[in-house]
Amino acid sequence: MQMIYQFRSKAGPDVIMLADLSKRIFDILDCPLEPRGILTVEHLPVFITRLETAILRDLEERKEAQSSSGQDVKKLSQPDRLGQRAYPFLELMKQAKEKGEPVLWGV
Repeated sequence: MQMIYQFRSKAGPDVIMLADLSKRIFDILDCPLEPRGILTVEHLPVFITRLETAILRDLEERKEAQSSSGQDVKKLSQPDRLGQRAYPFLELMKQAKEKGEPVLWGV
């Protein structure tokens, strides 16, 4: 059974994600995923940029895979689109940054 993370901020609605997606996103953020934690307002701009960059890179890889002869999207390291799965978390971070609120989990 996979662990579920619930991310909260006073700035927006809670975001619930399974551990695999949470781990994938936190690897992109270059931030350890602990059972509980906080993303401070000061760090949110950097984290938002990192996640947006990874989403764009994922889209480019998918376009290249579709246009390359003989290569299939199924051969990509991740079968699902990062942007589609990470969008709610990205939006929560943006709302938190805009309202000056941290993002918490495990509390």
